[in-house]
Amino acid sequence: MNTQFMLHNVTVVVENRDPFIKVVFKNVLVLVLGLFINYINISLMHTFCKHQMFYTNPRYILFFHLVLNNVIQVNLTLVLFFVSYILYTINMSVCATLILLALSTTENMPLNLACMAAECYIAVCLPLQHARLCTVNRTLITIVLIWTTSLISVLPDLFITLATEPLDFFSSRVFCLRETAFPNPLIPIKQDSIYVVYLILVWFVLFYTYFMILCTAQKASKDGKKARTTILLHSVQVLLCMTTYAAPLLKTTLKKLFPKNHSDSLFACYIIVQILPRAINPVIYGVRDKCLSKFFMGKVSCKSFGRPNL
Repeated sequence: MNTQFMLHNVTVVVENRDPFIKVVFKNVLVLVLGLFINYINISLMHTFCKHQMFYTNPRYILFFHLVLNNVIQVNLTLVLFFVSYILYTINMSVCATLILLALSTTENMPLNLACMAAECYIAVCLPLQHARLCTVNRTLITIVLIWTTSLISVLPDLFITLATEPLDFFSSRVFCLRETAFPNPLIPIKQDSIYVVYLILVWFVLFYTYFMILCTAQKASKDGKKARTTILLHSVQVLLCMTTYAAPLLKTTLKKLFPKNHSDSLFACYIIVQILPRAINPVIYGVRDKCLSKFFMGKVSCKSFGRPNL
């Protein structure tokens, strides 16, 4: 039954393979976006590593983890994207490893944003408690908990597959999707249940913290418009990130609406869920930060005009 499902899934993709021009367009677009995201994120990481003042600030440590996670996640999904067009099928064990890592880093992002929002809430609304509650050690423990939570979510996919599939399945070649790497029908049900819980919890944390930050900022500052603009930008970015939890439903809906354009539906989901949030992250959390952008923009401008960055 699982093998039939896997073959059916591959057959659907074969029947809807893109024409050459569309393949070139999609790959060039993804390559350009990937290079842009990597350049900005790696530049931000270099800025962080070069200045020790960021090492003791929980906000910047969480931001560094967010950027590092984005770099890992974007490059993993780029590998999977290009493999789907160049090699088409790969060894199932390799596919499962890449899928598990990509899923973990994808799920890390909303959790990391929730932790950053909580830290910002403490800094703005509970400033006297910030130094006691937000320490470097607690921040590092929080990052470990983020990874632990993501792994708890995705590792059952592997365990269920190990328990239900024959050994030769793991040496077969598959078109690398989550559905083909982990074909057991129980996995989507488990995944949807976990995503609903995550969606409710993360949305509650983000809504409560942003609402309280906005109220406090408007009372304490005359520049209420700037506070509203910042919260609005963060909300748009968070909304894009939360599509991570809606991705399975989005894929299913698009497949039903456009059964003859399944590859285009997968591509649209990839851009919306994986690429757009990682492109907006550096702008909202890095470039708009006065302290970080001061060093970052200096680094970029010096590179652009060929001057040494002192």
